[in-house]
Amino acid sequence: MTKSDAKKEWQSIATQIRHHDKLYYQKDAPEISDAEYDVLRRKLEALEKQFPELQTPDSPTQKVGAAPLETFAKVRHSVPMLSLNNAMNDDEVIEWDERIRRFLNLAEEEEIKYVCEQKIDGLSFSVRYLKGKLVLAATRGDGEIGENITENIKRVMHFPVQLKDSPPDILEVRGEVYMQHDTFKRLNERQVAEGEALYANPRNAAAGSLRQLDPEITA
Repeated sequence: MTKSDAKKEWQSIATQIRHHDKLYYQKDAPEISDAEYDVLRRKLEALEKQFPELQTPDSPTQKVGAAPLETFAKVRHSVPMLSLNNAMNDDEVIEWDERIRRFLNLAEEEEIKYVCEQKIDGLSFSVRYLKGKLVLAATRGDGEIGENITENIKRVMHFPVQLKDSPPDILEVRGEVYMQHDTFKRLNERQVAEGEALYANPRNAAAGSLRQLDPEITA
């Protein structure tokens, strides 16, 4: 592949990724599956690896999520909210393990203990407490700047707005707002009964519910 061909393909794939990022992170209405999206990301990463000059500061490979909507107040994260990398097969997991061993200067026969957990697919958020009181909540946005969802997060059932005991003066917590499958099923059953459109999946239903301009809709 020539440099000119690579640049054209990079521009095409980058445009597609930005389009899908906007649908997923801003509209909560993806058009393609996560697996199809991952294929696009990997193609772009491969092009940038082969032609490093194609990687620009605004490349989708250098960003997380999408810019916040203009209708929400913006919040700059005190520490960037980053994303996770994927390993799609055994070889990639092995290569990841080898990178860790090189970083830690560990021999191949030395034991490494891993802690694993299932990934919950929802909307990433960050909340800040001052002297135990919830004062700010924000979406991940583009990793640097998110959307202010403070009033909305308070409507999430059982979400603590006041911490007990003796928390630090400043405490920031990050997590995921998600909807369980049985709750999602009941929600769509209600949508049918009321003649409303169905939600595509639990992740989009949770994200769409939280990112409402009217907090009472979130509730």
